[in-house]
Amino acid sequence: MLDGVMLLWFVLTALSVLYVGLDIRSTPESPVLKWGFVLLTAYTGPIGAFLYVLGCREPLPGLHERYTAARWRQVLGSTMHCVAGDGIGILAGAVIAASVELSGYGDVALEYVLGFAFGWSIFQSLFMRGMAGGSYTRALAGTFFSELLSMNCLMAGMVPVMTVAMAHVPGGRDPSHPAFWFVMSMALLIGFVTAYPMNWWLVARHLKHGMMTVRASVERADGASAHASGTGHHHMSGDRLDHDNVSAPHPDGRSVTTAALAGMTVLSVGIFALGLVLAMFLGGL
Repeated sequence: MLDGVMLLWFVLTALSVLYVGLDIRSTPESPVLKWGFVLLTAYTGPIGAFLYVLGCREPLPGLHERYTAARWRQVLGSTMHCVAGDGIGILAGAVIAASVELSGYGDVALEYVLGFAFGWSIFQSLFMRGMAGGSYTRALAGTFFSELLSMNCLMAGMVPVMTVAMAHVPGGRDPSHPAFWFVMSMALLIGFVTAYPMNWWLVARHLKHGMMTVRASVERADGASAHASGTGHHHMSGDRLDHDNVSAPHPDGRSVTTAALAGMTVLSVGIFALGLVLAMFLGGL
């Protein structure tokens, strides 16, 4: 029964990744978020493809800015960006931990460190440094707490699912077995759900960006540079984002205070601790 479910899941995942990878090329979205949706779909199969169509795909030409301005879609983009980047490090950590026979808290610690390191230093800071004026150092400083809060909630959902499933699904601990990748997909999917509320708070306080719109510049007959249809678009140069032309809708929430940020940090740690407790009692972590 489970083998049939996994086979169907992997077939649907392959088709979903193929669809998103081809279709998203015409979507006026930031390149890093395009890659993020492809990665999310690889992790979550048809659910990731559904989220792309519902949350990012331009319904009609010229409507991407208005379509993605809804708060829930902005938060979808923020959460997707977190899971896509962190997921690479988490999966690498899980494979390494299985290879060297780490278990329990050692496995979780390695996945957390690699997931946070990759998500923070690459997906959040390196790829988006244009929003910090091109400074990688400023980008690292400006994204540390947002990455920390989101990562804690992501792992809080992942760890119990991963621990319980690996304890009961044959082959769930072996990276050479399809069950391992099925378990990790389910864990990342639940982690996405548990990270979404925290990303809502982060986007509302303007601590994280959400969806963005990028339209290529076109050259007018008089030689002047003009943007394609729409207003306030990005101009992209490689992976560099022109900060002056950001068209991601700005959240209407107030700026966060130091006390509020400290409180949410403590809350995120508590949520992660709750996930560890559940994994300990339900899955024998």
